[in-house]
Amino acid sequence: MRERLLAALMSAALLAGCGEKAKLDVAAGTGPNPELPAPNHTLLPTINMAKPAGWAPGAMPTPAPGLAVAAFASGLQHPRWLLVLPNGDVLVAESDTPQPHDQVSGFFGRLRNFVERQMMKRAGASGGSPDKIVLLRDTNGDGKADVRTTFLSGLRSPFGMALVGDTLYVADTDALLKFPYQTGETQITAKPTKVVDLPAGPINHHWTKNVVATADGKLLYVTIGSNSNVGENGADAETGRADIWEVNPATGEHRIFAAGLRNPNGMAWEPTTKALWTVVNERDEIGSDLVPDYLTSVQFGGFYGWPWQYWGNHPDSRVKFDKPDVLEDATVPDYGLGPHVAALSLSFATGEALGPHYASGAFIGEHGSWNRKPRSGYQVVFVPFAGGNPVKGAKPEQLLGGFVTADGKAQGRPVGVVLDPKGALLVADDVGNTIWRVTAATPVTSAK
Repeated sequence: MRERLLAALMSAALLAGCGEKAKLDVAAGTGPNPELPAPNHTLLPTINMAKPAGWAPGAMPTPAPGLAVAAFASGLQHPRWLLVLPNGDVLVAESDTPQPHDQVSGFFGRLRNFVERQMMKRAGASGGSPDKIVLLRDTNGDGKADVRTTFLSGLRSPFGMALVGDTLYVADTDALLKFPYQTGETQITAKPTKVVDLPAGPINHHWTKNVVATADGKLLYVTIGSNSNVGENGADAETGRADIWEVNPATGEHRIFAAGLRNPNGMAWEPTTKALWTVVNERDEIGSDLVPDYLTSVQFGGFYGWPWQYWGNHPDSRVKFDKPDVLEDATVPDYGLGPHVAALSLSFATGEALGPHYASGAFIGEHGSWNRKPRSGYQVVFVPFAGGNPVKGAKPEQLLGGFVTADGKAQGRPVGVVLDPKGALLVADDVGNTIWRVTAATPVTSAK
């Protein structure tokens, strides 16, 4: 009876969301000074997600002019994140929502959970997490993986990975783990060592955790998303969350490096300045035009506003608990990516293998919106950089598109992006269950 009632309420939510739609183009919410219209509060949220369909035989994403795309590996199980090892092997985290998940109390909490579960099903998620890492190897250099092994199993919704010397770090949803690694091995059977517990628990709203290491490997940085949209589960549920942690892997000691980041995922070191950058998913349910997801450098001690403010000091009236006195005015992000694009991954260019135009800048995987009409994201974009920052006046450029059909079905959804040793861009597609490889259509002879 309760499930039927919740289903009826979800149907009402879908209908209620039909009237609200964007008044601005996605491009208006991009760049260093995105347009920020007044919030548009509705009784129930806009729900407009592309239904997963997968790729028809022979179909593939559409690359930008001058680029080509092919499948590096297909037939995977919800591939989310990628790590390229020094010998060229590619690790793929096959992962999905952990169970149990977001066990909140109260009628409206259960209603929200039910709606979110249905949305995840519509998005092709929540089918059970594979909980493993797969190794892919291209032995003959033809751009296609011809070796595939289960590299690690028995994990708990794994996501980020980092290799430091002979130690592989894996960010499970509830702990940062480390494993011994030997170059060339195709499977790790050793038991993990826990470096530090990560916030999880019966409410684990943004469950993905990413990890990157400093160049010397002495420090790790871990992304931990918020436990709600805008704090509706209370202040206690947000302890240690909506942060980037700095972790000493030798001791497990950690501190908050930056706070107020609703859902950071992708992190990377900018090659010119060596600064840490991240992409962040901002809040939902105040209209199709708010709030822009963003790309930003990460300042030590920076507070980026969540949940009380967005894009600097724009207040969010929905938050029901007070901001601690220790948090000062919010740091303004560097660069807007557009509202609700769901930017998940980040990788910086390291050479001209894709052509001179793509020699300096950020590659970003946008998983795609659920709370915007018309949809946004569902693509891989490139943001040109100069001198360690986005080029003035530059807008995000579509590098890989065609993930959604004309009738609104998702053939794929991009998540992790990473460059391989030849400079090609690998893209994890968790609906198409494929790793795509983007190259220059004509080989670039000056590629380094």
